[in-house]
Amino acid sequence: MEFRTDTVAELVAGRWGDRRPGLWFEERVLSHHEVAAGAAARAALLADLLPAGAEPHVGVLLENTPEFPLWLGAAALAGAAVAGINPTRRGPELARDILHTECPLLVTERARLPLLDGLDLPGVRLLITDTPAYADLLAPYADATPDPSRATPKDRMLLCFTSGSTGAPKAALCSQGRLAAAGRALVDQFGLGPDGVHYICMPLFHGNAVIADWAPALAAGAGVALRRRFSASGFLPDVRRFRATYFTYVGRAVQYVLATEPRPDDADNPLRLGFGTEAGAVDAAAFEGRFGVRLVEGYGSSEGGAAVRWTPGTPAGAVGRATPGLAVLDPADGTECPPARFDEAGRLLNGDEAIGELVNRGPNPFEGYWRNPAAEAERRRRGFPGSGEADGGGGWYWTGDLFCRDADGYLYFAGRGDDRLRVDGENLAAAMIENILARYPGADAVAVYAVPDPVTGDQVMTAIAGTFDPEDFAAFLAAQPDLGTKMAPRFVRLVERMPVTATNKIHRAELRRQGPWCADPVWWRPPGEETYRRLTAEDAEGPLVRTRGPSPVRRQGLEPRTR
Repeated sequence: MEFRTDTVAELVAGRWGDRRPGLWFEERVLSHHEVAAGAAARAALLADLLPAGAEPHVGVLLENTPEFPLWLGAAALAGAAVAGINPTRRGPELARDILHTECPLLVTERARLPLLDGLDLPGVRLLITDTPAYADLLAPYADATPDPSRATPKDRMLLCFTSGSTGAPKAALCSQGRLAAAGRALVDQFGLGPDGVHYICMPLFHGNAVIADWAPALAAGAGVALRRRFSASGFLPDVRRFRATYFTYVGRAVQYVLATEPRPDDADNPLRLGFGTEAGAVDAAAFEGRFGVRLVEGYGSSEGGAAVRWTPGTPAGAVGRATPGLAVLDPADGTECPPARFDEAGRLLNGDEAIGELVNRGPNPFEGYWRNPAAEAERRRRGFPGSGEADGGGGWYWTGDLFCRDADGYLYFAGRGDDRLRVDGENLAAAMIENILARYPGADAVAVYAVPDPVTGDQVMTAIAGTFDPEDFAAFLAAQPDLGTKMAPRFVRLVERMPVTATNKIHRAELRRQGPWCADPVWWRPPGEETYRRLTAEDAEGPLVRTRGPSPVRRQGLEPRTR
């Protein structure tokens, strides 16, 4: 008989008495029972430490150590919520995240203490996990048993920070019921079972690792193997060492694994499946060819307002078929965009009209943001910006992400909301151009983004990590049948390593900010020319290159042109 549950607390308590190995970390192995016992001890400690009247929130500023899932389990049993704190934030921004989520307790480790030096954190008590004092604090609770009875499906479980690329990060709410349902859904979708081992190498402070990796492991009764922080070179050795069968990825993690030195025995590994976002069709095919592991691209926000599920028969390049309620709308007036039309080569013929924002007009589990009514109103609006048709708390959910939808209902990811480019009056999508440029043989990683045109609109710029030959690249572009006439990059920036956020997503805001005026080598193709040449200081002062605004090229060290 299939066992269904309504809370994460019940899933945690369900592992009590299970003596199978349940958690691997470096040289340590804990049984499922020991994990449940550890969560119960921390839940009892939490109940005693929370000040009267305080929000039942726990900030967790840790790497992927066993303490992180133990505190997730503890929060579930105690009816509390975990706020994963991003360690790449600094100074006042880091303090703001901790104080904004109203965490009276902050669980951290000695290696993270320098981040907190000098911060004013009134009312916040530190629990430093790798100290004798912490062990002494936990000792009286060693005999606690997990009691899920105090938890309800509506209890806040997570405060998931968004990336904050366009402002202060927002803390999305996730209840126990939603997290448990998400875990069950992935178990059902992929046939995950108790014999599996879920490899968690993405940071646990981010929603992907918790929602798509830890939660389904808990729901399936599978084991968890933790990597302190992502390592491309350590990926395959870890998979083999822990006998990992499932993993999740975000951003460019797959590209970094593919950039490691190939070996004849790469396919000799226990992995069955990888699930994530933004790997791209080219890298997914290369990963399966090299490691024998299928990658399934999915779409879903930490907020839970919209999700797209891959199913057999999904066309190459598509994320999945739109479910009832999902629509691609013009964000300017709220009208539905026409279906995308592709030619025989797969080139999008009507991107200008077909690309819009993905909107869920049906019921959705979006639970709001913590103490941010303005951000909630932006997500939950029934009309379009300026229409005055506020939703009032349910119904339409505007994802902020760009998609197009074909006549058969399949959705194609076109980038984040700020990844749209407008070149010579035509709307383009960065993600679609990236999928084409990723085929370039010298590219280990590719990012496409907009830089201002000297007159109006945008120019296409790409950053490439790997090897680059200007003549080969121009010939490669000319040979791509699905590269539209406006898609070819004007500028090519060569980077040793792609700048990424803590969750391995490309740091596009920084790339856009620097534009062509950076210390890295930049090549460009002037209008009317067939090949690329090195951008020089003289070029940068010319009218065909100069963007709207001052150009600090000489301070950035661009080479003067030799005559």
